[in-house]
Amino acid sequence: MSGRSALRSRLRLLTREIVKFGAVGGAGVLVNLVVFNLVRHTTELPVVRAGIVATVVAILFNYVGFRYFTYRDRDKSGRTKELALFVFFSAVGLVIENGILYAATYWCGWNTPLQNNVFKFLGIGIATLFRFWSYRSWVFKALPAREAVETAEGFLADSEDAPAGASRRGPRA
Repeated sequence: MSGRSALRSRLRLLTREIVKFGAVGGAGVLVNLVVFNLVRHTTELPVVRAGIVATVVAILFNYVGFRYFTYRDRDKSGRTKELALFVFFSAVGLVIENGILYAATYWCGWNTPLQNNVFKFLGIGIATLFRFWSYRSWVFKALPAREAVETAEGFLADSEDAPAGASRRGPRA
């Protein structure tokens, strides 16, 4: 594979990962904001505590989406370590996200429902950049190249053992 086609292939994979991360993350943002506003308007919890509750619900939602959709092809060994790292980096994101909401609300005095939502959304955006980097770097690690090659070779060997004309993927177009 030439350098250019290898680069194109890597960029295509990264783009697909970003799109999947964005789909799960976008749904998580929606969950976060809906829960935030429900808690804010149906309970007496202060704004930052409502933000923390909403973030925790969104973190749980996102873990399922990331593990079983965005990063389903990634290494699945060491789930305990994966979950611990996910919780750790999510907690850092929670502090970033709700720290911005805290600063806006209590330091700047911006405490209307619209201002709360704007700064909650801004905090989510900044925390998302951190989470994307940390999840792909530390939590949902790519399979080592050797293991990926062995898996592909095993798949090819299984395909070669199939009767002529038969294929797991069906006829080629």
